[in-house]
Amino acid sequence: MADVPKTDDISRLGLGAQISVLFAIGGLLVSVLLGGTTLVLTRRQLLETRGIAAAAMAVSNATRLSNQLTPESSIEDLPTIVDSLTRIGGSQRIIRVGDDWLVAPEMDRADLPSPLVARLGLRRPGQMLAMVRGEPRFVVGIPLTAFDADYYAISDLSEVERTLDDLSYVLLGTGAIAVTLAALLGSWAASRMLRPLRRVREAAEAIAGGRLDTRLGAQADPDLDRLSDSFNEMARALESRIQRDARFASDVSHELRSPLTTLMAGVGVLESRREELSPRSIIALNLLVADLERFNRLVNDLLEISGFDAGVAALDLTEVGIARFLEVTAANAGAVALRMPDDAHRVVVQADKRRLARIMSNLLDNAGRYGGGATAITLEIDDTLRISVEDDGAGIPVGERSAVFERFFRGSAGGRRTDDGGTGLGLSLVVEDLRLHDGRVWVEDRPDGRRGARFVLQLPLPEGGA
Repeated sequence: MADVPKTDDISRLGLGAQISVLFAIGGLLVSVLLGGTTLVLTRRQLLETRGIAAAAMAVSNATRLSNQLTPESSIEDLPTIVDSLTRIGGSQRIIRVGDDWLVAPEMDRADLPSPLVARLGLRRPGQMLAMVRGEPRFVVGIPLTAFDADYYAISDLSEVERTLDDLSYVLLGTGAIAVTLAALLGSWAASRMLRPLRRVREAAEAIAGGRLDTRLGAQADPDLDRLSDSFNEMARALESRIQRDARFASDVSHELRSPLTTLMAGVGVLESRREELSPRSIIALNLLVADLERFNRLVNDLLEISGFDAGVAALDLTEVGIARFLEVTAANAGAVALRMPDDAHRVVVQADKRRLARIMSNLLDNAGRYGGGATAITLEIDDTLRISVEDDGAGIPVGERSAVFERFFRGSAGGRRTDDGGTGLGLSLVVEDLRLHDGRVWVEDRPDGRRGARFVLQLPLPEGGA
């Protein structure tokens, strides 16, 4: 029998698979128990029935033999007497008269079980199961008390064993069917039991994807209704908290715009009279201009982020020729190589051109700030559209390649990023803009093996391909 799976092995499976395996194990155990019990009871019944019939026949034949023997009978008289006795198919007879033996054609006195021969030596009848010449036999011994003689009847049990073997195969096949049915039943039960959990998972994924109004409907079970109510309450609290935070960020950003506009207007006046300022004042003005520009970008990015968080961000879709778009992007970026297939000019996608331009601008800006500048933009087209931006910088550690797209993330290079003029929101805006386009972005090593990072954005192609 195959080893039953260990608990540790089962625990590595999913919950649905665990339920199916446990049902299968239960079916196996029940099949083994019922099959073993059936086989034992059937064997006992068959042997008892065969033994009773053989013993009754042996007693009848021994009585008839005793009645036909006389004190003057010799071993030569026995064949005639034996031929008149009743015989069951497959049975053999061995008879002792004094020191002489009448043996069967297929066996002799040496084949008789020693314990039974010794028992008859005490003039006591007996019967037993024994292996005779490699075959199971039922041996009955009866002493003829009126004479110095013994009668042995040997019944062949091979037919019983064949019947038991056939029954074993039937039980084995039935057990295999029972285990299969139990596993299928377990799979069905697991599917039914886990259906509410799948709905919870789908609702959680929808909320994680930004659909904060997702709720679970009423369930058919009171316990599941409580789970559904708790989940919905949690979702409502989360939606309320995110909306409050989004409104706060939006309100703060809007409130900052008015004084920021005033400051920028004042700085513009100073810029127009730069030649009248002293060298120290010019340095201070340059610092002020740089910080105001960074502050303005931060406010604009916060307004964009708050729009995503509030769920009000939407696409303004237009047809964009991707090859021409990348040619303009690469030209504006300076010394950046552009690689794309020959048929790229026929590819037209539906996209928000403003957001797509911001995606590329943020990726190129990121490469300029932290990777020494972008070195290449590559377009790849198969079942999807992929645009990659490569740089020659230090690269991004594997452990930070997901976190780098989080808001205000400062990784291992954070110390040198404090005065870089960035807002810490560029890559997170890339993720949000691509999510609206049903796309995604990731970072990986450069395929040529050189140092640096390779940011890859993926967009779906329109129906029917390029």
